[in-house]
Amino acid sequence: MRFPPTSEIRKLRKNLDITQTELSKGSGVSQSTIAKIERGTISASYDTVVALFEALDRMRQTSMEDTKAIDVASKHIVTIQIDEKVHSATELMKSTGFSQLPVFSGDTPVGSLSERNVFDLLRRGKTMDELKETVISSVMEDSFPLVNENTPMSAVASMMSNCGGVLVAKKGKVVGIITNADILKLI
Repeated sequence: MRFPPTSEIRKLRKNLDITQTELSKGSGVSQSTIAKIERGTISASYDTVVALFEALDRMRQTSMEDTKAIDVASKHIVTIQIDEKVHSATELMKSTGFSQLPVFSGDTPVGSLSERNVFDLLRRGKTMDELKETVISSVMEDSFPLVNENTPMSAVASMMSNCGGVLVAKKGKVVGIITNADILKLI
């Protein structure tokens, strides 16, 4: 089994927001040994490295199960209305840097539109001029899944393999969005 360099131990531990003492309890490696490994004053044995990385992985999994969707969701949701033109959506994507947008009808999510979707339409023969004037409702894809604010991130992460985003709701109202970029922040 191949592990990252031992210099990554401190970084991984800090990303998980755990102390050396907590890592010590989870790995069975003394806190003082962890401190020396992190400082680079000793070389760890293979067994010690395995114990530390396995403990960090377990702690990461536990952390992800404890983390709720609302904790990760971006609260600033950029949306487009269903009756707008594709040109408006592409301008919004360019100005915000987002590659996909949830499509709403009023306050209700009804679909999604992505750069990939637009390029697929061009590849299928739509001209740029036709596409500019096309109403989003006629070319949008399925809406992003909607989850409750307390949904564990482990469940959200598994949903993300089939879609580009997940909307987060509180009392039936959309309050956030989670994209692949938000998931990567957890790693």
